[in-house]
Amino acid sequence: MTNRPTNDFDNYHAHVYFDAATLDHARLICDEAGERFGVVVGTVHERTIGPHPRWSCQLSFERTQFQGLIAWLDEARGDLSVLVHALTGNDLADHSTHASWLGEPVELKMSVFETKDDA
Repeated sequence: MTNRPTNDFDNYHAHVYFDAATLDHARLICDEAGERFGVVVGTVHERTIGPHPRWSCQLSFERTQFQGLIAWLDEARGDLSVLVHALTGNDLADHSTHASWLGEPVELKMSVFETKDDA
């Protein structure tokens, strides 16, 4: 069962995943989220980056913006998958334990969070 987003933290990211065929829809969603909710809209990455295995755009927002944004985003996303995660300062936990989904989950590249043993 997929975890649905819950408002348990102070700060969040939502990553809207898309491909070449859905690029225009993703841009529209991200731009409108910025205008409607005052969230910070990141770069629309037409390549994979970090743990994200698909093209993505990051939305940064706070607890006070959560309820309205998530409800709207769930409606507006259509068939796009959206990762929603907390920002606690622990990247691994944020992208696993504190992660939830709108739409179908996508397997993240968690290896980017592995630390090398310096001993």
